[in-house]
Amino acid sequence: MDETPKRFDRIVAILIQLQSKKIVKAQELADRFECSLRTIYRDIRTLEASGVPIYSEAGVGYALMDGYRLPPVMFTREEVSSFIAAEKLMQKFTDPSLGTHYASAMYKLKSVLRSNDKDYLSNIESRVVMQTAEPLFNDNSPNTLAVLFEGIAEKKQILLTYKTYERDETTQRNLEPVGVFHDNNNWYFLGYCHLRKDYRQFRTDRIQGIKKTELDFTIEHDSLETYLTKTETCPTTKVRILIDKKIARYLSTERKYHGFISEKEIDGKIEMTFMCRDINSGFPRWFLMFGDHATILEPESLKKRTLELLEINRQRLL
Repeated sequence: MDETPKRFDRIVAILIQLQSKKIVKAQELADRFECSLRTIYRDIRTLEASGVPIYSEAGVGYALMDGYRLPPVMFTREEVSSFIAAEKLMQKFTDPSLGTHYASAMYKLKSVLRSNDKDYLSNIESRVVMQTAEPLFNDNSPNTLAVLFEGIAEKKQILLTYKTYERDETTQRNLEPVGVFHDNNNWYFLGYCHLRKDYRQFRTDRIQGIKKTELDFTIEHDSLETYLTKTETCPTTKVRILIDKKIARYLSTERKYHGFISEKEIDGKIEMTFMCRDINSGFPRWFLMFGDHATILEPESLKKRTLELLEINRQRLL
């Protein structure tokens, strides 16, 4: 097998990484490219022979002569700071496959920074942490977003292995992915399902396996926003609650997932109005989280369902 293309790609990647930091250790390069130190030393000599000004210091690492850059791109301090947030978000909120591609892109981006900007970046990047409450992707499908992006861009069907929540069963189906979106701390994608002959929504952490096929789309799909808007037109029930003002401010994030419409202040309390799609389960269970500080004004059916849930809970505690 001819190793020349692979070696060429590695040497170019080494040059990009040398531009991304002030000092790069040989072991760091060997770990990234999964090769021996001897191979790294050989590649460094190749770069030097081609005229790249590299200097080395025993026990420290390799560096490019200050001022040597290939791309004529400059960034402001504010732009440099934005790279940190973007990189941390990609590390925690995308699948491993897409995260790897982004990490490679970041090496290229950092490579064009000035030395003092590299220091600036290094000083704060270790002090920014992103945390997720639950895993966003299944370990069996580490390339979910990457495959979805390819399928959408190339208009190719995907073969999906999916575990349903309600029945706890695994199904396999061909889909035409329409779009990907993040909502309520989870990644979802919407696609046309050939099994159901209709559009369906899927959560990425329930995907057990995914791969792109060579089958073309059979339908010309509208934009993702079109279908998401349609899902919001399903039947709703008007709900009004009265809540203590000191508690109301803590609900600003969650309330939008329950159909929040408006609010107004009445005698030191906050009246909130919702057009709710799940009055039997989702809303009453959410209400019970702060129910000791709130009153249900309407409808009566919500009051009744909330009392039923309280009674079930009381019986379990006896």
